[in-house]
Amino acid sequence: MKLTDICDVQGGSQPPKEEWSFEEQEGYIRMLQIRDFTQSERVTPEYIKISNSTKICEADDILIARYGASIGKILTGLAGAYNVAIMRTIPDTSKIKKKYLYYYLKSPYFQNAILNVGSRAAQAGFNKEDLSKLDIECPELSEQENIASILDKVEIVIRKRKEELVFLDKLIKARFVELFGDAVANPMKWPIKKLKELSVQINSGNTPKGGSENYVEEGITFFRSQNVWKDRLEMDDIVYIDAETHASMKRSSLKHGDILMTKTGRINTENSSLGRAALYDGEDDMANVNGHVYFIRLKEGVNNKFVLRILVSPEYRELIRSVCVGGIDKRQLNKEHIEDFPIICPPSDRVNEYVAFVEQVDKSKVAVQRALDETQLLFDSLMQKYFG
Repeated sequence: MKLTDICDVQGGSQPPKEEWSFEEQEGYIRMLQIRDFTQSERVTPEYIKISNSTKICEADDILIARYGASIGKILTGLAGAYNVAIMRTIPDTSKIKKKYLYYYLKSPYFQNAILNVGSRAAQAGFNKEDLSKLDIECPELSEQENIASILDKVEIVIRKRKEELVFLDKLIKARFVELFGDAVANPMKWPIKKLKELSVQINSGNTPKGGSENYVEEGITFFRSQNVWKDRLEMDDIVYIDAETHASMKRSSLKHGDILMTKTGRINTENSSLGRAALYDGEDDMANVNGHVYFIRLKEGVNNKFVLRILVSPEYRELIRSVCVGGIDKRQLNKEHIEDFPIICPPSDRVNEYVAFVEQVDKSKVAVQRALDETQLLFDSLMQKYFG
């Protein structure tokens, strides 16, 4: 059976931008774009006048991002009009349960198929004809309900684990404010030093000549900007370089305890790629960084975990936005910006008290993350079992 045999789809509409409004008023409806679902915490709602061409969705409708970086992303939970970058699914409920369809659309089979279409069609995205080529297994409705119920239960556990991690992060932030106040406004009037005064070296790496041709299956860990996240290093997309290439880039060879910070990227969301920072806790000289990543090597006696907490704080996100340079789409932190970062310098006993607290909370985070990873593996295996 093909997907379009049991599910119709409808693309959105795109009224002229001059007809949009930031004010909710009679005869208008909220206009939903992909970012309303993916960046909800930073999006200001916009509204359009309702017309015959307006395409409307309910909060429980299942929508699919049609093109761009979010192609294939499954969107739900908001009601309003939706634009041309979004497609609404209209399932035949006599043949398929809506929740079963939701999980099918999130399955590796569907997502990989859509990504393949997207890579061919670039910004054009996919259309109904593309969906008509996709297979779907539709067991009896009672079995669909059973499958959806099992996946629901596992997804609830995943969501709770993620909420626990968010809570623990908030706990760390609250403790910081309690002990030190705002790291930028400095209401407690701590002494301040520039980051370069606390460091022995601040530099970015290099991208070796030939780029990705230098990557090998095993060797020296080579961090790129996509590996540096807020307070963590993401190793899923890590690459390696050989010892010879590493030796030619000796200046940016990492030492245990270095702080890594992204040099270029976007700045428009909380998880924007510009200015993200994380700690390298590997062995000396067993890793390197490319030209889009800075490494910050602090002087002996300066607590790197404390400085890292400052650099990843929400206040510093705003500072980074205010000093970075470049175009609208991509911005950059110059070395001088980082060197001049103001760092509060409270008494060492208070810093050590805070770091000890963070380390204790981090132990809890590791346990929760491990449980989350195990539950995610279970969910992924079930998705593979049910949808291929």
